[in-house]
Amino acid sequence: MSNRSGERAADRIRLGVILVVLIALSLGTFWVLQSIRNSGDQKLADRPRTKPDYYLENFSYVKLGPTGLPRYDVSGVKMVHFPADDSFEITKPVVHSLDKAKPPMELYSNTARVTDDQTQIHMYGNANAIRGAADGRDPMHLVSEYLLLLPDDEIVKTDKPVAMTMGTTRLNGVGMLANNATQVVQLFGNVRGHYEPTTKKR
Repeated sequence: MSNRSGERAADRIRLGVILVVLIALSLGTFWVLQSIRNSGDQKLADRPRTKPDYYLENFSYVKLGPTGLPRYDVSGVKMVHFPADDSFEITKPVVHSLDKAKPPMELYSNTARVTDDQTQIHMYGNANAIRGAADGRDPMHLVSEYLLLLPDDEIVKTDKPVAMTMGTTRLNGVGMLANNATQVVQLFGNVRGHYEPTTKKR
């Protein structure tokens, strides 16, 4: 009887040891999984907010004016949003004015950055602004490495060298402001020009 009791006691001890080991392994696994999960959550929380949070490809959107009418549209190959300052970076942007009461304008460049609640569009690299003919005025074409579009004010300006063509007139300067609402263009420095008179028709 004593041998059987001893064997039973030994079995119970072995079973208890196995249970303790299994419980320890289970708790260890849970702790590891929880640590990994917390680490992943912390990495998301610590992720720099200067990184983009979403992007669109081959997009197009229309910006409405205060009256609810379309003011301009923007399209491009890719648009990336940065949550830190709520700005957008656009690859191959094209901007069209949609105000039928004003001369049509088209702007395009290699890249652009949209800032300040979409009230400023900074256009970089082979930046072009083309205003269509209106009210007897010749079309106007501006080219610079940088143009700043203020779409709500219908103003295009730059502090960089710019070339302007209007009909047979070609002007170059450094610094420019063009107001599409008033159709007035100002060149500010180092202005040089070339004018070819048009041939009168007989």
